[in-house]
Amino acid sequence: MSLSVDPLWPRAGSWPSLAELPDGQRADLTLIGLPTWRTSLSPTGAHATPAAVRDALRRYSLHVPGLEVEALRFADAGDVEEPDGPEGERRSVAAVREAVSRSRLTVAVGGDNSLTVPSALGAWDGDASNAGLVTLDAHHDLRDGVSNGSPVRRLVEAGLDGRRIVQIGIADFANSAAYSRRAQEWGITVIPREDLHRRPIDDVMAEALDIAGAGGGPIHVDLDVDVCDRSVAPGCPASVPGGLAAWELRRFARLAGADPRVRSIDIAEVDATADTEDQRTVRLAALLVLEAAAGLASR
Repeated sequence: MSLSVDPLWPRAGSWPSLAELPDGQRADLTLIGLPTWRTSLSPTGAHATPAAVRDALRRYSLHVPGLEVEALRFADAGDVEEPDGPEGERRSVAAVREAVSRSRLTVAVGGDNSLTVPSALGAWDGDASNAGLVTLDAHHDLRDGVSNGSPVRRLVEAGLDGRRIVQIGIADFANSAAYSRRAQEWGITVIPREDLHRRPIDDVMAEALDIAGAGGGPIHVDLDVDVCDRSVAPGCPASVPGGLAAWELRRFARLAGADPRVRSIDIAEVDATADTEDQRTVRLAALLVLEAAAGLASR
C-alpha cells in the first residue's frame, strides 16, 4: 500500500514493539494479534486479519478534536503464532497476560471469535470469579464444543458468573431456542438488536458495564463485527442484513475504551480474505482500535 507522506499529518499504526519498551515503562494501549481460525464453524481466512488491520491503521490519523489521543503511548505485542488448540490457547493467554500487565488497555485483534477465551482469561489473569463480560454480537456463542460459536459458554465454565455477562445486539433468525434458554438459565442479560432502535447507545453501554462490573473485577469487551449490517461488514461470514451501523459499533468501542473498569477488548470475526475490494470491513476493524484509543484518552 502506497500512502502519501506529510509531516503535518502523522499516521496511526506502525507502533513500537511492546518488548522494546524500557523496563518499568507501561503502554497506554497495546495491540496484540490472535489470528484464530481453525475451529471456525464457517470457512474463514480470519488468520490473515491482524496483518490487514495493522496495514489499514496507517490510513488514519490519531487526531480527535478535544482529546489527546496523539499523546498516548502505543505498543504492539505482535501476533501469537498458531493460537488455536490447547497449546496455542495457553500461549495466547500468556501473551495477553503479559500485554495487560504492561498496559492500561489491551486490544486483541482476531481471528474468529474463539480468541475471546484467551483474550479474557489472559486479561483476568486466569481468575474469572469477579470478572465481567460485555459482548457486541449477533450470536449468543453458547454452543457446545470448542469453536468460534462457544467462547461465552467456555468462559462460564471457567468460572465467569452468567449474571455478569451482557450480550448486546443479539439478532433474530441467528440463534436457536436452546441457546436462548441457556442464556436465560445462566442469568445472562440479553439486549436484542431491536431494543437498540429505541434506546440511546450510551445508556445501553452504561447499563451493560454496570452489570458486568458488579463483581468489582475487570471487564472484557468482545466486539464481534458480525453484529453489524452486512452492507458495512461483508467480510464477516455471519453478518446479516439489519445489523448495527458502522457508527454504532464505533460508538460502543469508544465507550468501552472510556471506562476504567475495561481492561481488555477483542475485535473478532473479520475475514480479511473475504472482504470487498475497498476493504470496508477491515477498515472498520482498524477504526474500532482507534475508537478504543479515543475512549482511553477521555478517561
